[in-house]
Amino acid sequence: DELAKYVSMIRDIIGWDIPLGSDGFGDYDVNTAIRVGLALDPFRLAWLEDFFPMDYIDQWKAVTDAVNTPTLTGEDIYLKEQFFKLIDSHAVDIVQPDLATSGGLLETKIIGDYAESKGVPMIMHFAGTPVSFMANVHCAAATNNMLALEMPNNGSLDNPWWEDLVKTTDGRKLFESGFANVPLDAPGLGIELNDD
Repeated sequence: DELAKYVSMIRDIIGWDIPLGSDGFGDYDVNTAIRVGLALDPFRLAWLEDFFPMDYIDQWKAVTDAVNTPTLTGEDIYLKEQFFKLIDSHAVDIVQPDLATSGGLLETKIIGDYAESKGVPMIMHFAGTPVSFMANVHCAAATNNMLALEMPNNGSLDNPWWEDLVKTTDGRKLFESGFANVPLDAPGLGIELNDD
């Protein structure tokens, strides 16, 4: 009930036209996760994230089948095999690899392409340096079933010097107004380290 009140307040502030997703909930049991999911269904969240560990496939499937809000997990999964299990069993509605921990650019692209072949969209989790950010941007731009690339405030946007760690090869900012700029006219990631 308290979570529903909180989400209701946020929904009232931002309105219904802006997507609103949850961050990780922590370790819930299946019944509590279902109760929370049902309580939050009326607020049309974009997703419910991480009720329990990512390899609890049966528990994920039970929650996904019981609620209307899309479920997602995957930010701590290493390599594609566990993602394939989640996707093949329809345990979650959305997969969420973190390129820095899922195995890199190619492995994350393989995960996204496999998910797309099974009708499952992908959101990429990100928390790291501008170098990792730009690798994520390139992977996201090359993957058809991408919904969003997460950009956390607690470590990137809150640090005024974060974007200064690199300079872009095309002179544009790394991101503006919530959208990443994909470098198109230079090889590599489109950034250079700022030695200063």
